[in-house]
Amino acid sequence: MIENVTFENAEKELEEIITKLEDEKTPFSEAQKLYERGTELVKFCLSNLDEVKGKITIIKKDLDKFIEEKFE
Repeated sequence: MIENVTFENAEKELEEIITKLEDEKTPFSEAQKLYERGTELVKFCLSNLDEVKGKITIIKKDLDKFIEEKFE
């Protein structure tokens, strides 16, 4: 479960997990736990990105008027 983790911290932890998973010396049991944690972190990051994406609006200037559109 992910608690009190920022997007930046999750991203950093994912990078560390990838490094450990790429190391052939990492025992299988540890690799399995790292993979599971990585999966949780990826879901967390994707959820955050989707949430932010929904909040972003693009403001366009059209004939001295501003028009807001949802970001897609």
